[in-house]
Amino acid sequence: MMDDLSLMQRIAVWILPVVFAITVHEVAHGWVARYYGDNTAHRLGRLTLNPLKHIDPLGTLIIPGLMLMTFTGFVFGWAKPVPVDPRNFKNPRRAMMMVALAGPLSNVAMAVGWALLARVGVMFHQVAYVSMPLIYMGVAGISINLILALVNLLPIPPLDGSRVLSGMLPDYWAWQFSRLERYGFIILMLLLVTNVLGVILASPLYAATRLLFSLAGM
Repeated sequence: MMDDLSLMQRIAVWILPVVFAITVHEVAHGWVARYYGDNTAHRLGRLTLNPLKHIDPLGTLIIPGLMLMTFTGFVFGWAKPVPVDPRNFKNPRRAMMMVALAGPLSNVAMAVGWALLARVGVMFHQVAYVSMPLIYMGVAGISINLILALVNLLPIPPLDGSRVLSGMLPDYWAWQFSRLERYGFIILMLLLVTNVLGVILASPLYAATRLLFSLAGM
């Protein structure tokens, strides 16, 4: 659907969905951490939707920008992680699981929100200058948020899915598993460049996208 857009149009369509997807994801971690007793993110001023507080030059700007410039149809990125101190939790393993889940769940919620915005665009289809921006941004919002949710649920340290899995493992195995974190980025990049990541995500991404496109009336 985005193939007929110029580079500048793509940037205009994607910039808000990408920034919100990454920013809200991190803020969600911080809010849940605060709920369970850790005020670290709040104390450092990271519980804000101001994207300037969360931007990682590489993950928020350069990587998504390069993906848009190469017309890959796949946009991915990340922000500076919100600091969390498990020592402030009464039940650190359970709390860390919930903190980890908060990020992907916030992306799912945002994907639904973007689908509803696209539906508004569909309702005003006779007014192209209103409907088309809403539809394009809605599609971009659905895409980036579903990708972020699914990627982050993978059990690869330090992704959120690894925190959830670690919380379910016995202490010894959780410690052994956490030692993979130093290799996590390398593993993820290898999965990406070999297209194994695409194969893993293809079916759940297709199913979730169809569901939300249906909600959007598309």
